[in-house]
Amino acid sequence: MSGRQDAFGPARAEESESGYVITTCGSALRSLVCALPARHAEPVLMYVEGAAGTGKSHLLQELADLPGTPDPARRWWRCGTDGGSPDEPPAPQKPEKPGEPENPEEPEKPEEPEKANEHRPEETGHRPGPTLWLVDDVHRAGEDELRRLRRMLEGLGPGSAAVVTYRPEELAVPGLPLGGPPIAYPAGLTVLRNRLAPWDEERVRGAAAGALDESCCTAEAVARVHERTAGVPRVVVDLLAMVREQWPAFTGTAAEVDAAGVPARLAELVLSRTHALAPEDRPVVWAAAVLDGPAGRDELIAVSGLGAPAGGGALLRALESAALTELDEGRYGFAVPLAASAVRAAVPGPVRQDLHRRTANALSRRQPVDWAAVADHHRAAGDGHRWLRAVERAAEAAEASGRHEQAITLLERTLALPGLPPQARARLAPLLARNAVTGLRSDQTVEVLAQIVQDAALPQAVRGELRLDLGLMLCNQMGRFAEGWRVLEIAAAELHEVRSPLAVRAMAALVSPNWPGVSLDVHRGWLIRAEAAAEESGDDAMRTAVLANHVGLAMSWADPEVWDLLERLRVRSADPACARQAARGLCNAADSAVWLGFHGRVDDLLAEGRELSVRTGAPYTEHSAMATRLLQEWWTGRWLGLDKRCEDFVAATADMPFIASDAYVVRGLLAVAQGDWGEARSWLSQQGTFATEKLPVPLGAAAAGAVIRLMLARQDVDDAAERARAAWKVVADKGVWPWAAELAPWAVEALARAGDGATARTMVRNFSQGLGPGDAPAARAALVWSRAVLTETEALAQERRDGLLEAARLYEEAAAAYGELPRPYSQALTTEGAARCVLAADTGDTGDGTEVAAAADAADMADTAASPARKTAKAGKAGRTGKVTGSASPDRKTGGEAVPAPAPDEAATTAALAELESCARRFTDLGAVWDAARARALLRTRQPARKGRPPGRPSHADQLSPREEEVAQLAVAGLTNREIAATLHLSPRTVEQHIAGAMRKTGALSRRDLAHRLGGAP
Repeated sequence: MSGRQDAFGPARAEESESGYVITTCGSALRSLVCALPARHAEPVLMYVEGAAGTGKSHLLQELADLPGTPDPARRWWRCGTDGGSPDEPPAPQKPEKPGEPENPEEPEKPEEPEKANEHRPEETGHRPGPTLWLVDDVHRAGEDELRRLRRMLEGLGPGSAAVVTYRPEELAVPGLPLGGPPIAYPAGLTVLRNRLAPWDEERVRGAAAGALDESCCTAEAVARVHERTAGVPRVVVDLLAMVREQWPAFTGTAAEVDAAGVPARLAELVLSRTHALAPEDRPVVWAAAVLDGPAGRDELIAVSGLGAPAGGGALLRALESAALTELDEGRYGFAVPLAASAVRAAVPGPVRQDLHRRTANALSRRQPVDWAAVADHHRAAGDGHRWLRAVERAAEAAEASGRHEQAITLLERTLALPGLPPQARARLAPLLARNAVTGLRSDQTVEVLAQIVQDAALPQAVRGELRLDLGLMLCNQMGRFAEGWRVLEIAAAELHEVRSPLAVRAMAALVSPNWPGVSLDVHRGWLIRAEAAAEESGDDAMRTAVLANHVGLAMSWADPEVWDLLERLRVRSADPACARQAARGLCNAADSAVWLGFHGRVDDLLAEGRELSVRTGAPYTEHSAMATRLLQEWWTGRWLGLDKRCEDFVAATADMPFIASDAYVVRGLLAVAQGDWGEARSWLSQQGTFATEKLPVPLGAAAAGAVIRLMLARQDVDDAAERARAAWKVVADKGVWPWAAELAPWAVEALARAGDGATARTMVRNFSQGLGPGDAPAARAALVWSRAVLTETEALAQERRDGLLEAARLYEEAAAAYGELPRPYSQALTTEGAARCVLAADTGDTGDGTEVAAAADAADMADTAASPARKTAKAGKAGRTGKVTGSASPDRKTGGEAVPAPAPDEAATTAALAELESCARRFTDLGAVWDAARARALLRTRQPARKGRPPGRPSHADQLSPREEEVAQLAVAGLTNREIAATLHLSPRTVEQHIAGAMRKTGALSRRDLAHRLGGAP
């Protein structure tokens, strides 16, 4: 035999007309093919063992059908059927050429039984020439059949081979496939043994991918299928078929896998093996089913209730009949864990309750005790009191080890049950609330607690504690500020009446200033009450809680004393409750510091707070620190991979999206800078999860500023002004003026461009007065930026060149301030503004009119879409951008007479052009595609192309020109022709021509196709 094939893929489940079948093409098949002898070589005998369902028969069929393998005469021997006669394989007719079927469309014709029975070895002998014997299920063979089979194997001739499969657990004589005595193997016979292993998780994933929709093939579902089936291929395929047919449709959770049930083939196998035992031996199998996992001999016997002598014998007989198996040394159970469910369901109810009671007692003696499992068994046994005590101990153990999600799930499930005794509810509900406040999931918990606090039978102290935690969850984790605030106020009153230290915690929560709708003065009032109550309580944890919130409040409005308060908070405590409050305070301080612009201190605060929150088991605080880091990376220009980090954070906190609000906003800000405006609006609106006005005030202000900027870029000036008024009112009502920093420049621009200069000036004045003497470097820079915007807009409206130069000075001052923080993106934007104003103030001519001609198209185009206020600022020469842009006219009119303009400052203009070039590079380095395109476009209005083509300049006949590539990049980012024209100082017609050229040169059929053709080119 020769010509072996080496194309072996992984095991998988393939679809056929009758459903999914197992294919085991892999290492086992490879070893079989490699073992086949050459035509005149000595014979080979290969034993293949595998538990029920591991694919032995499929392996033989694949070996018979595998193309490209040696082509001996193939003969099947299916043991235990028709007296154990060998027959011909159910294969297609013999092809004319090896491996090529004559008619693959024609169905196979099963051989008649009479014909199969004609070929008995003792009657006809072996066929001449090499033969491949495929012997299936030898464990089913009787004594007579084994005798004939031995004779056939002992007589294998040169070039022949036999593959013998069996279930080792069902052999009459363990370890001897052909029974005793040992077979008399010929001297030249090579005897090999191969054991089929279960599928690993990767193979189960491959089977699931073929059986389920891709969206349902989750890691959770695959892991659960692998765990419950032990990777046995037949069981995997049957279970996946059941999962696929579920209604409602399978979504990929472990709970849905469990709910699918037990495949019929597996249930019949395990129940038949159990029933084959004597009735007095079956309890040991029932015990294994109730224990539902590997168990020791003594534990199995104790749960079965049989006693040591009888139980020991029953276990031996259960192992001999393969009803149970030894899973590990001295540990017994079912070879397929899913089988336990089938056996458990078949046990009579009263017997099953007794088994659960004994199982609960047995598990209580294990170390460490799995109290959640103990609780389940007590409940199944009907012992309600012990069940609830075990639930409580399970939740306490989970909380102590930081497994808050496990505690929440257990307690939610328990408290949702009807008829729970009030005393148990009073003990378990505070546990649930405490874990939910610290953990990451609270949606269902909120609903459970909202119902429980209505129970008038609860003691007032318990009800107040639950109301406190409910209020914290509503505010911090659900974003329902107004509702949460009311609940906290009631909780503070209830707890104060019973003189509980937790009253301090409720008051401290009302000190936190991030929520909209409540003024800074109200928070200061609650701080005074909370500090007094903390001192009265004498509770160190409550004192630390108040101090933590005092730090957050002081940092938010730039209180100069905040750094001394922070040092007090950093004092380490051995009390976990104090340490947990300190961690929260440090992370909140980092969040406030990043808004103020203290970026040099933020990293240390985050590292310290996060380490403490991890050490004390506070995942909510830890994730808050992670969200603050995203803001820090945005402002400090660490943009590489930031979009992916934001998206990953949103996905990781999908169960509680409010905690991901920072990530949503940062991702939206990135999209604005990158010119991906469709994505920007989606991310800035939290993808519909929360309205911007319901976000924490600083975050809502930043998101609103970005939305206003987009509206201005699209020339939706009136809508931008309305949005600015609404967002400004939220900040003004709060009274924490440093939080206006990310809103003010864009709000002032929107109102000024809409013609409401009076309100814009009032905004700037209120912003300045509100900041007072506080140390808020980011807000100070934003105030100067806002003044620059206002000055530029008024100078354009009044055609005042000196006003433009004053605006340029203010932009430069703001840029220097942002450089100190550092905030490179804001620095580049304000530097661009300074250069823009200088260039607009420069009315000098090049002498040949080319500069004026280059700017005229942009000026006329922009004015067609500008607001009435902008149209009054139209100048003879204009440099337009997506924000406030333009230049003054050559002559400033005073009293009806034309006054000559000052002579241009060539040095200042040259410096402005250099700064603009630097801005374009910095925008490009950051990845701000839209901003870079705008800066380069403004440069081109001052550096028009020469007539004719310079020597050596490429014609771009077959490749995109720089301008075409720039236009194409903005087009695939989602900008309209009008928006691209406004950004690049082109007419919409020119933009249309550039896009048409880019599509022609790349062969793109649409804008979407153009994105693929560009291949992500910068």
